[in-house]
Parts: sequence; C-alpha cells; structure tokens
Amino acid sequence: MLSTACHALAAAESTAPRGAGAVASPAPLLVFSYGNPSRGDDALGPLFVERASALPFVMAAPHWVEFLTDFQLQVEHALDLAGREAVVFVDASINCRAPFEFATVIAARDASFSSHMLSPAALLQAFVDVMGSSPPDCYVLGIRGFEFELGQPLSAAAQSHLSAALDFFAAWLEQRQHP
Repeated sequence: MLSTACHALAAAESTAPRGAGAVASPAPLLVFSYGNPSRGDDALGPLFVERASALPFVMAAPHWVEFLTDFQLQVEHALDLAGREAVVFVDASINCRAPFEFATVIAARDASFSSHMLSPAALLQAFVDVMGSSPPDCYVLGIRGFEFELGQPLSAAAQSHLSAALDFFAAWLEQRQHP
C-alpha cells in the first residue's frame, strides 16, 4: 500500500507544473539527525543539527542545505531523500571510534528492515524499492556517545565529540563548494 502511494506521489511530483503554487525543489543536501534529546548522549544527533544550522557556510547558502530531525528513521522518511544530491545521517553511536566516524552508506536489507526503526542502509533500500531509482549519495556521521540513560544530560566527552564532528562537517561542506 505504501509503495502504491509513494509511486503515485512520485508521479505527481514529476508531472506537477513549475511556477506559482508549485512545490519548491528540495535542497540538494539533507542533513538528517535522529535521537532522543531526553536520553543523555542520544541527543547528539538533534544537537548536531541545531548547531550545524547556524554554521556560517550554511547561513550563507540556506537554500542548499535542509535539516531534519526525528527520534528514529522510519520507512516514510524514504520520501525525504527524493530529489537530493546527498544525505548525511547523524546519530549518536556506542560503536564508533571517538570522536566520530564518517562513512558512505549504501542500500541494503538488514535486520532493521522489518522493524519500526530502520538503519540508514535499510532506509536507502526502502527508497530503491519505492522510488525505483538509485538513492542519492549518502553518508553516516556517527558521533561517539557514552551515557544514554533517560533524564541524563549530555556527557562532557560527548560534548567534545560533538564539537569535533561540527568542525569536520563545516570543512566537508566547504570542500563541496556548492553554490
């Protein structure tokens, strides 16, 4: 059912007239963070978006970067990838090396594909299945976290890792030099 609705949406978007009343094209770059701000270092993703949206490069070209935050990735988010050149998924990680890891992600079915929460790879696979085309270039920025208890503040180590990830991201954006 979702597949049929998504195909209809894609067809409508591709035939919609441009101009007055038309839906604007999505920004070429989507930065999609996820995590729970109430669970200590799980707030790293949402905090990253909050701070990255104020970077000078972003402020100078707001039409180029769009930010999206949610508690977790879900199949409906496949539609948010449509029309993008690149997507950066940002999340706290207990498995990556400190302070962060940045890697390319490709579409793949994994154990999360049939659950209520998807991995970035499974979300890309959902995009391929629904849209019938290759997804945009996608990356995962995992920021090392340590404390994920409900009601806990961001740990000092995670705060430091967030700063390092933001510095990296600012340099990465400038290297892309998109108008």
